[in-house]
Amino acid sequence: MDKIDLPERAGWRDEAEKLGFTFADMEGEPYWDETSAYRFTLREIEQDIEDPSTELHAMCREAVAKVIGNEVWLTRLGIPRAHWDLLAQSWAHNEPELYGRMDLAYDGSGPAKLLEYNADTPTALYESASFQWLWFEQQQEAGVLGPETDQFNGIHEALVERWAEICQPGETVHFAGDPDNPEDYATVETLAWAAREADLGAQFTPLAQIGLTEDGQFADDQSRVIGTLFKLYPWEDMLRDEFAPHLQSSQTRFIEPPWKAILSNKGLLPLLWQMFPGHPNLLPAFFLEDIAEALKGGAPAPAVAAAFDAARDELARGHVLKPIFSREGAGVSIWENGREIAQTQDDSYSHHPMIVQGLARLPDFGGFHPILGAWIIGRSCRGLGLREDHSRITHNLSRFKPHFIEG
Repeated sequence: MDKIDLPERAGWRDEAEKLGFTFADMEGEPYWDETSAYRFTLREIEQDIEDPSTELHAMCREAVAKVIGNEVWLTRLGIPRAHWDLLAQSWAHNEPELYGRMDLAYDGSGPAKLLEYNADTPTALYESASFQWLWFEQQQEAGVLGPETDQFNGIHEALVERWAEICQPGETVHFAGDPDNPEDYATVETLAWAAREADLGAQFTPLAQIGLTEDGQFADDQSRVIGTLFKLYPWEDMLRDEFAPHLQSSQTRFIEPPWKAILSNKGLLPLLWQMFPGHPNLLPAFFLEDIAEALKGGAPAPAVAAAFDAARDELARGHVLKPIFSREGAGVSIWENGREIAQTQDDSYSHHPMIVQGLARLPDFGGFHPILGAWIIGRSCRGLGLREDHSRITHNLSRFKPHFIEG
């Protein structure tokens, strides 16, 4: 893995605008940045990223099975009691997952480490699946990249296959998001584009205009009853909003399914560490309330004492505090040797329970720190997107970088 400077394509911003990629620049700074790209070997992609990510997703499914029906874990993960049955039925009925993005720390010299899993509402999908592939094809055609190069990117094709697997031929899927948020809309439209190629109907509806019929069914802005709904709206919010009492009785099929609320939750990280301690692709992780005193030299909660003792030195050298619910790095802080060295200014999620995770020191490429986004489609890893920042905490304005495979 390395980072190399490359010439930008002539007129790429005009093409981005034409294609609807209107957020290629944000707040006066580049979001899409093709002045350089990350290069991987095929071995790095297959052995260090693709296969481990697929394995991690399988482990996550084992974690769901452990949580369903477990009152202790459902409570720790902040799942409202009124909806425990909704999650249990969703899991029992084997409601299929569509996609997710695992954020990984990786420098090319060791196992990739799972930082977190956005298994419910991941964005950066259009950039990863479409515009990145266009960049690769055009740079190959221009001779900037050699004919033997490739890109780990079967995301779009995998989405088409997955839609065909989880829906009936000709089924109409409603796609809901915020039309005034360009990144959200691009994500929803990327998924709808794949659904159309799978011969499904795809109907966009503004999320805020979904309502209830007299019969308690969800309906779109044209008063059409919603049978199947993809929503770019996180389950932790859906389970708490005014429509929550109608989620089960509406008989709407939700994508992602309700059981994904267990995975798109940073409380998953302590759970995985408890189930798979020492796994090479995991970092030690605990709920802060269990080890807060131990971090100051006291004793941890008895239930985690042995696991904490095994990770004590690693956590003392460096750890990260994260709320179990947050987006784009909000509420995250980094600690080294007992001192806070980085934090985000957004504390809007900091009232939620916190977890402590071992610190994965991100590589430094010219002052930028990349994080890999491994895309899970269905149950396997099918592509890669990268973001980088001067900060060690990735946030909503961190740059997206293309990648390619050589060697």
